[in-house]
Amino acid sequence: MNEIHSMAGHLIRRLNQISMAVFSERMSEIGVELTPVQYAALSSIRDVPGIDQATLAGAIAYDKATIGGVVDRLTGKGLILRSQSSRDRRARALTITAEGEAVFQRVTPHVRALQNDILSGLDEDEKSIFLRLLRKTTEAGNARSRAPLRRHDAGEAAGKPDFSHTDPGG
Repeated sequence: MNEIHSMAGHLIRRLNQISMAVFSERMSEIGVELTPVQYAALSSIRDVPGIDQATLAGAIAYDKATIGGVVDRLTGKGLILRSQSSRDRRARALTITAEGEAVFQRVTPHVRALQNDILSGLDEDEKSIFLRLLRKTTEAGNARSRAPLRRHDAGEAAGKPDFSHTDPGG
């Protein structure tokens, strides 16, 4: 067996490939065109109506330079609206549309269910341990990321990202 098959980076990359494939297959099965990043963005916009793009990027640990494309695609699908922020005229406030809410409600049970497919080789105890260790490792390395997680809440205000929520988008 090649040494790379025992390396964390390689295994994490492979699990990401599996996660993306499972998500894509499930969305295709239900006839919804949505990526994991788009789902994460839609979820955050729903949770924080009026969130701006820069804050959204931090909330889902996505690069600020490319979050605009995600927002453009969600806007183009009629799932969110982009308007001028009342707090900062330079910023754009993002809100979910009725269609976006309907898609979110339809997709979320499937996103939750597909988590078991992503971790199909693990029993319930192993899944719990794996997710706990994954959160711990992710939190420890957050500052090294070119797109660190920055939650839009009290934890963010204190300079500490909130890792209590996992990204159900896979």
